[in-house]
Amino acid sequence: MALKSSNLLRSHLFYGFLLKWRREKSRVMAKPLKFKGVDEELQKILDANMDEAPARRRAREAFKHIQLGLDHILFKTPLDGLKMKESYEVNSRGLEIFSKSWLPQTSYPKAMVFFCHGYGDTCTFFAEGIARKLASCGYGVFAMDYPGFGLSEGLHGYIHRFDWLVDDVIEQYTKIKENPEFRTLPCYLFGESLGGAVALKMHLKQPNAWSGACLVAPMCKIADDMVPPWILKQILIGVANILPKQKLVPQKDLAEAAFRDIKKRELTPYNVIAYKDKPRLRTAVEMLRTTAEIEQHLEKVSLPILILHGEKDIVTDPAVSKALYEKASSSDKNIIIYKDAGHSLLEGEPDDMINRVFSDIISWLDEHSSNTAG
Repeated sequence: MALKSSNLLRSHLFYGFLLKWRREKSRVMAKPLKFKGVDEELQKILDANMDEAPARRRAREAFKHIQLGLDHILFKTPLDGLKMKESYEVNSRGLEIFSKSWLPQTSYPKAMVFFCHGYGDTCTFFAEGIARKLASCGYGVFAMDYPGFGLSEGLHGYIHRFDWLVDDVIEQYTKIKENPEFRTLPCYLFGESLGGAVALKMHLKQPNAWSGACLVAPMCKIADDMVPPWILKQILIGVANILPKQKLVPQKDLAEAAFRDIKKRELTPYNVIAYKDKPRLRTAVEMLRTTAEIEQHLEKVSLPILILHGEKDIVTDPAVSKALYEKASSSDKNIIIYKDAGHSLLEGEPDDMINRVFSDIISWLDEHSSNTAG
């Protein structure tokens, strides 16, 4: 009984400390962005609470014509020759999942690419541009929003169990792979940042299910500068058992940390359904736990892999990407570290770097798809 009371008191003290910290931080938080040329009615939609999927879906639908007209290299790939499809489907956990596909219109795909998006993200903004580029090069691209992210059902930004999220992705992509239209094609995972962790976990759960993986700044370990101090981290882990959904985890500005090109950084607020608030407690704990687990099992990675990382990435640790390359048991593995580049290699770098990274990805996919087909 005394132990229980002690733990309860400690939890109250932790919560009080974090609430005080949160109040102090809120005093200097920026006001919500008001977009130029947006009328009052649309602004109300954008300012709504995005915790649940219906509000996010309304915002995306109302704003997508503005998003995809932005001056960013990712949105300049012509749509001619591509066929796209969006759908919602309830999965085995009873969650309505949003997915999208991009296919060449006049040719059979060289291979299938399954996209795993980053933390807080969606497959309907920057990922849309990445998918268009890959599809225009002859690949069938399939993407989904994880539960709690983008247009899929679930509390925004909340990961209760990372393994559940991975299982949801496996379920969704397995259905597509089993489609008779695509069953004979090579299947590649494409993971960005947290999506890299998702892709690696999928491979570890299904060692022989995938033809290969392209990992862009994979979240094998969160960079030390992005992790709270050790003492605060222990507090957060303790409080997460009591208040898992609270947004109390300190975090640097991700756009500032990830986007090297300032003009491209200024476009990040236009991703209106991205999760931009402080990470929820359980989510943060699950990401830390998952990266620690992946880091301990790098030698079990056995599929063909291409690892791409910016030398100056301060969000995910390029040193662990190098460790993945060295320790993976794959006989077919390659790593490219881009000098001076940051975290968002395909979204936040100067155009010449983005084109270079795309060229490396397409070359790898073309080589491996040709080898697999042969």
